[in-house]
Amino acid sequence: MTIPAPLSRPARSTARRLHGLWEASPLTYLTLLVAVVLSVAPIYWMFVVATRTNDVVANVPPPVVPGGHLGSNLNRLFDNPDAYFAKGLLNSFVVASCVTVSTVFFASLAGFAFAKLRFRGRNALLLTIVATMMIPVQMGIIPLYMIMVRLGWQNHLQSVIVPFLVTGFGVFMMRQYAAQAVPDELIEAARVDGCTTFGVYWRVVLPALRPAAGVLGLFTFMQTWNDFMWPLAVLNPENPTVQLSINNLANGHFNDYTLMFAGTTVAVLPLLLVFVAFGRQIIGGIMEGAVKA
Repeated sequence: MTIPAPLSRPARSTARRLHGLWEASPLTYLTLLVAVVLSVAPIYWMFVVATRTNDVVANVPPPVVPGGHLGSNLNRLFDNPDAYFAKGLLNSFVVASCVTVSTVFFASLAGFAFAKLRFRGRNALLLTIVATMMIPVQMGIIPLYMIMVRLGWQNHLQSVIVPFLVTGFGVFMMRQYAAQAVPDELIEAARVDGCTTFGVYWRVVLPALRPAAGVLGLFTFMQTWNDFMWPLAVLNPENPTVQLSINNLANGHFNDYTLMFAGTTVAVLPLLLVFVAFGRQIIGGIMEGAVKA
């Protein structure tokens, strides 16, 4: 039996690239470590301040070890009569969940139609949707507020849900992904099996769009959860979202920073949970795109 000769260094490098085995240099690890530290440090410092008292907020150097006042700060947060923090959390969860589910459903449905169905005016409608993305949100606040007043929805949650049930960005994103991820042969096979158009979407297209839907759902939830300007315009302080509740904590004569940071810490937790829930879909979509490429 003959023993194969060892590969030369260029040949080994080529073999590693063919098998996807890239060697990371120490500089790569150092860069990633610095990026992680810069990303996590503000969140960690926010948590540290939330566990402390106000007399250490302005200390130089700042505290880096959590204190023992987190429980008392949370009690003061939820008992604050001006913040309505528990109601703000509930309102934000309802609004963000409704907007996220609706956006993913309608955007994926419209994206499938624009990518795979043939109908008159398809390109003109898609161009109109893309054009809406170029209009600043601030330009539509006044007319949208007038519509909410006419409908009697001022200070009701539907005023921050209904206007954002679908977005032009979501439709365009799902259309681009559907055009590449869903083969026409798969749709034709489903039609031969007797599927209706909605059946094709539900059984064939939507599972193929799951990675993009996960990304869109995460972005939509984060954007809706963090939205401040529009809820400030249509909701009053007694029926706030969580961002308005945190803002109400800073409206007093004395800024209680530990209270504000405790509220911010609680408000960040749902975003982290959503990221963990959608993270697998996002990573799966990235890996699937890398394999296809």
